[in-house]
Amino acid sequence: MKKHMIYLAALGCITALTACADSSQNVTLPDGKLDKCTLRFSWWGGDDRHEATLAAIKLWEEQHPDITITPEYGGWDGWTEKVSSQISGGTAPDVMQVNYDWLVSLSPDGNGFYDLGLLSDRLDLSGFDEEVLSFGRMNDKLNAVTVSVSGRGLFYNSESYRKFGASYPETWDDLFALGKTMGEKGCYPLDLDIQSGGTAWYLAVVYVQQHTGREFVSMEGELGFTEDDLKMALDFYKKLEDSRVIRTVKERIDEDGSAALYQSPEFISGNVAGALEWGSSVGKYEMVLPAGVLEAGPLLSDADGNTDGWMIKPSVLYAVSKETKYPDEAAAFMDFMLSDPECAKILGTTRGIPVSRRAEEALEAAGLLRGLARDNDEMLSALDVVTISPYMELPRIKEICNSAIEKVSYGKADSSQAAKELYTSAEEYLRKVRK
Repeated sequence: MKKHMIYLAALGCITALTACADSSQNVTLPDGKLDKCTLRFSWWGGDDRHEATLAAIKLWEEQHPDITITPEYGGWDGWTEKVSSQISGGTAPDVMQVNYDWLVSLSPDGNGFYDLGLLSDRLDLSGFDEEVLSFGRMNDKLNAVTVSVSGRGLFYNSESYRKFGASYPETWDDLFALGKTMGEKGCYPLDLDIQSGGTAWYLAVVYVQQHTGREFVSMEGELGFTEDDLKMALDFYKKLEDSRVIRTVKERIDEDGSAALYQSPEFISGNVAGALEWGSSVGKYEMVLPAGVLEAGPLLSDADGNTDGWMIKPSVLYAVSKETKYPDEAAAFMDFMLSDPECAKILGTTRGIPVSRRAEEALEAAGLLRGLARDNDEMLSALDVVTISPYMELPRIKEICNSAIEKVSYGKADSSQAAKELYTSAEEYLRKVRK
């Protein structure tokens, strides 16, 4: 994959956004032994990830009867706030699935999580590229290990498209044209949300990056879009609504309430025939439709075939709490989850295509490197993609952008007004974060 891998060590001087436990507190050092204990492990995801992870934990406990794993899991919405509270209160799980931006917000000096460099006796990272490991480094400390690298892709209900004799779009113009062939007949070719996942803003950013060559937010936390760029993004989103490519914000709320798109009756019934999702998380959409119905579609280009602007990031990472009393045991469990061949076959691609060579080879040998995650990964690998800045993933940045979309959707502000407010709010917030 043509990854614009960026080392994160330079971000180590950033002030934390969320209060963390005292970084000077003594940590329990490894002693080289695996003692009888209970570890807490937390993650978010859909049912496919939950089921596979619980099965992997069962295998671990069969192999390690003295080390019990207590699972803590749920959906994405609200998960950042939950874990941030646990970390600030000193009650974090021993092992955690963490998001890309958490390293910036929870461990800017590298002291927010356990330094995994101290656990090399139990955590074998020889099967990981240094570029991939760099995603988890803060201030020269390995705070987390990347599980997979993923990007968002477009996934479509093949039965709904077939019903209307429609082809999957290849360009932005194709997408807008589908508003006539499908949208005006009560079937939306795609939908996007403005919840914490921020898919609506993501697609607008891709569109603008493709047309301007500028990135929304730099790896150093600088706003790269101008006010005009932000207006272009908001105009693009409003055109999607006006062309009936997607539902309006009001329509989504009226029909779905607070439910995620994959839980929406409109998506399950096929009235909404497409979704934008991370390749590492698309299984939750696949599970609610008949087998084989959901398919990966092309990553959209402009009329000249330019596909620049699509983005990748570490889909999820694993970290160990600096408060853990069982660092050896936590490291051994993390190693199992990352690279054990039998565990890899159980987890499959529920967290994307694993970057651990041992895990990937196990899936390849078992014929399990297939499906939508693989399809999306192969399409991204053919593009010159942009690595998402961790600052773009910060919850407050998503809130600011989603608020602008909501104002434009409801007609509370035109795109120029909303873009000006978005620019001012985002610039001010990013300036605070960089201090």
